Amino acid sequence: MFFAFCFLLFSIRTLAQQDSTKGSITWSGYVDVYYAFDSGNPNDHVRPFFIYNYNRANEFNLNIGFVKVNYTASNVRANLALMAGTYAQYNYASEQGLLKNVLEANVGVKLSKNKNLWADMGIFGSHIGFESAISKDCWNLTRSIFADNTPYYLSGVKVTYGSDNEKWTLTGMIINGWQRIQRDPGNNTPAFGTQFVFKPNDKITLNYSTFLGNTKPDSAKQMRFYNNFYGIVQLTPRLGVIAGFDYGIEQKRKNSRDYNNLYATALILRYALADKLFLAGRAEYYHDEHGIIIATNTANGFKTSGFSVNLDYAPAANVLCRIEGRTFKSKDAIFSENGTAVNTNYSIVTSFAISF
Repeated sequence: MFFAFCFLLFSIRTLAQQDSTKGSITWSGYVDVYYAFDSGNPNDHVRPFFIYNYNRANEFNLNIGFVKVNYTASNVRANLALMAGTYAQYNYASEQGLLKNVLEANVGVKLSKNKNLWADMGIFGSHIGFESAISKDCWNLTRSIFADNTPYYLSGVKVTYGSDNEKWTLTGMIINGWQRIQRDPGNNTPAFGTQFVFKPNDKITLNYSTFLGNTKPDSAKQMRFYNNFYGIVQLTPRLGVIAGFDYGIEQKRKNSRDYNNLYATALILRYALADKLFLAGRAEYYHDEHGIIIATNTANGFKTSGFSVNLDYAPAANVLCRIEGRTFKSKDAIFSENGTAVNTNYSIVTSFAISF
């Protein structure tokens, strides 16, 4: 691995020196503020433990705000984005110091003169799932259960190839772990990821992504293999559908040949009521009986279904106003309502976002 890494660095240095074209710099930003009502009325104002976006209850707050600078030239590229908000507070809770405020920080070099082949190193968005931390790019206001409980960001090096006909994109990566910038203490096991994207036309996107790695200290190593499948289809000019399915396995204990498993699924429909008005609905289910990712310490583990409906209004091209009603129902009483354990939860979330 060390020699492969040295060869990659040599290739990057050589090709970067060949870039005599002056690059361009662009600045952008995004601010997303929200209010969330939660039926649990939590005293600490924190919504259910498996939610990491829009997760402050019964108060006005900032989900995410960031400023980003991008540099692009013919053979090199770079991104740096710094952020604040409750998204950073809760998703980056395990990171240290100023790393909690880094949304992106990566550099890339084109590895071929004639092919769309790039190597990027640093902190970048995750390859798992069809949802990102940027709400305006997602069909629903809030994130699905499996989006909130798979990585939003990764740190490492990745090589990406785009086919000449622009229908295929293939990516392989070596990363520090499952949503980690710094490694978990005691963990020196490299993690790996792959992504295969097929876009036969501008109406269909098919994706298969994987993660292979250990999320615990090496002394208690339990290898995890996670699979993410989704398809996005624009059925008509106004109606689109997203279907996603995730399946993961993890060793029950170190060196074990027995595995626990989890699976999750989601179906989203989005309809354009008018040029600036959109309606979307989501149905989802998450099954993690053994607490691989979502631990409940209850008899049946995390077996939870969810439904949501959101209405979006875009008064301008860079402005989005949204409201969403959402409900969860779990097999066990994993929620709290005014101090009483219950198996249901309801919420209404509103958001106002602007990009510039």
